[in-house]
Amino acid sequence: MTSSGMTSNTAPGRIEGNTEALTVAAVARRLGVAPATLRTWDRRYGLGPTDHSTGEHRRYTAGDIARLTLMRKLVISGVSPAEAAQRALDFDGESFGQEISNTLTREVTVREELVETVLRAARAYDRNFVEELLRSEMRMRGIINTWNEVIVPLLILLGDEWADAGTGIETEHLVSEIIKRLLQEMNTSVVDPINARPVLLACIGEEMHSLPLYALAAALSERKIQAQFLGARTPIEAISAVVKRSAPPAIFLWAQLNKNGDLAALDQIPSIRPAPRVVIGGPGWGASITHNAINKGSFQKSAVHVDDLIEACEEILRAVGG
Repeated sequence: MTSSGMTSNTAPGRIEGNTEALTVAAVARRLGVAPATLRTWDRRYGLGPTDHSTGEHRRYTAGDIARLTLMRKLVISGVSPAEAAQRALDFDGESFGQEISNTLTREVTVREELVETVLRAARAYDRNFVEELLRSEMRMRGIINTWNEVIVPLLILLGDEWADAGTGIETEHLVSEIIKRLLQEMNTSVVDPINARPVLLACIGEEMHSLPLYALAAALSERKIQAQFLGARTPIEAISAVVKRSAPPAIFLWAQLNKNGDLAALDQIPSIRPAPRVVIGGPGWGASITHNAINKGSFQKSAVHVDDLIEACEEILRAVGG
């Protein structure tokens, strides 16, 4: 699931004034991908480190990390690796991109052996084994850890395979379907929820990529937070109608495509008391946020832009008073 713009001046993941250059291993931990993935992106797309001194290993700058972070977000959201790489290369990582490079300070330990095991099972169409491995991880490690350490790196590898050889789309579909079903399974009815009214989760507009939303719903369920899941392709009019009727304490809206991530649409959400916390996530909000920043705030409804599953849960937890 992975965006930023927290309400505090120093958000988790912020590198205020940081100019340090990082190694491949450090960047891989920060983004939650395997070092091999970064080398592949460097070799195939030119998304490598730009800082280089004679006799020293090349290191990633803040601008490099901003572009890689965008690449990771786009791939996980369903954009093809080739298109994601082009958008990342075109991205101005040194200016507005500093907001993105300031995210993801939580280092993630990728479970590389497990990821490779799941990948081999998926390529062999061993559905039962894939389910068994992922279900076990979700139960032992929790939704967020499994998402960050296993699912995200796995989906990136599948995307790289498709970009490299033009094969494996059926494997990606198989894995995505299994993940979605397991997340639904883990998103059980919450007994004694900590929130009196359910939070609202939806993919805004015509957005079809809903897998991160399933992960968020399951992660909230683990925290005894009840959610109303509207899913993919939810027009703002439908969201507004639900807000009027149910008065949710928080609203989370996911957008993968730029055409769906329109901040101006948030003004259509009705004003109620108490006002819900509006949280937005996904790479589709990037262009709208940039435009809004340039124009010094062209919309009225405030929103918190989060980068990952952890931040989304934290913001919603604050909204429900947990």
